[in-house]
Parts: sequence; C-alpha cells; structure tokens
Amino acid sequence: MRRAIVSRKSKETNISVSLNVDGNGKVTVKTGMPFLDHMLTLLAVHGVFDLTLKAAGDLDIDRHHTNEDIGLVLGQALDQALKDRKGITRFGFAYVPMDEALARVVLDFSGRPKLVLRDGRGGGKTLSSSTEYSWGDAEHFLESFARTAKLTVHIDVLAGADFHHTCEAVFKALGRALEQATRLHPRVKGIPSSKGRL
Repeated sequence: MRRAIVSRKSKETNISVSLNVDGNGKVTVKTGMPFLDHMLTLLAVHGVFDLTLKAAGDLDIDRHHTNEDIGLVLGQALDQALKDRKGITRFGFAYVPMDEALARVVLDFSGRPKLVLRDGRGGGKTLSSSTEYSWGDAEHFLESFARTAKLTVHIDVLAGADFHHTCEAVFKALGRALEQATRLHPRVKGIPSSKGRL
C-alpha cells in the first residue's frame, strides 16, 4: 500500500492528513470550511483514495492560511505516498461535466510544480462565489497542492455558469486524473522517465 501520514502545526494552523493512494474512496474531512470539505471529498472519492484530513486554523481572521496549508499538506502526503514514483503511469487526464459546467484536467507527476488554470468559457463571465469560498480560494488551494505534490497541472474550465457546479467539475476531474496517473502500469518497472528520475 502506498500511504503517508503528514501533519503541519504553526501559529496559524494545525493540520493532519492520512492518505492511502491504493484505497477505495473512504473519506473523513473536517477543515472548518464545509465547501472545501465537499470538494476534497469529491477529489478523494473520484481518485479512489482513502483520505482522513483534519484542520484547525485562524478562520476567525480569514480562510487564506488554512486553505493554503491544507493544499500544502495534502500535496506533501501524496508526494510521500508515491515515494520515488516507481511504476506509476505518471500522466493523467479527465473531462468531467457537472450539469452546465465542464472541466478538463491534464497532469504530470513531473517533479516540476506548476498550475495553469484557464477559463475557456468566453464572454468575460465571472463566477459568483459561495458565501464561504471563492474561485480565488480554489485556485490558491490547487496551486499549493500542485507545489508540494510536485505536479504539473493544467485545468481548463470549458463551460460553467454556477460556481458550485464549476468547482465540482474541477475537483472531480482532478480526482479522476490523479487516479489514472498514480495507477501502477503493468509494464513499467522503474521510474517513468527517460532521465531515470522525476
């Protein structure tokens, strides 16, 4: 089993994550932000990961620190669970619809962290946020996660008018793409790179 337990404690946050990449989608998430709980549950269920995540933070000030640190710790747990990435498929992609919303996620466990988030909906439409979470929060979380997971992630929002539906499509697609990329390839015995390392 590819597992990791990671915690992070600072003056601003206290976060613990237990992640099993070879799980079956058992999830317990308590961040103090119900919308983020919902998104992380979707990510783990559709990634078929077992995830236990508990977070306490200075939400009385704002959600910035807690949101960022959750992304950092979850990415770190994924990086540790995959170790040297021996035998993984490495690349993953998914298209996921959620009613009127459509998201595409393409990723690479390249060892070179990068998030590229594009809004391809056209017309300069803005996504209205929920009362407790914003599109900027989602982007910040995803950027933090990509950084410590050492992932290159391209996310394209292809359609969507509703904030909740659009976020849901993105997080489900991320889960599906991660499941594909972390899958052990039957013919790959070593590290999936011509350089011999990721």
